[in-house]
Amino acid sequence: MATVTKDDLIKMGYPKYTSINIIRQAKDDMVKQGYAMYSNKRLGRVPRTAVEAILGFEIDVKGAENGED
Repeated sequence: MATVTKDDLIKMGYPKYTSINIIRQAKDDMVKQGYAMYSNKRLGRVPRTAVEAILGFEIDVKGAENGED
């Protein structure tokens, strides 16, 4: 499963705090879907599909899969 971090979003051109808020919102959405592990404040990696649902379009993050840079 491809995942996204705030650093991936920053590389795509989003400002730092916008990236943080997107990840935070994605984590909240995942918790609402029943994935309790995303309530951990240290977890900063979310599924790409969760971010795409927030943004409304597909994203292409190089190296997002398997945590590569």
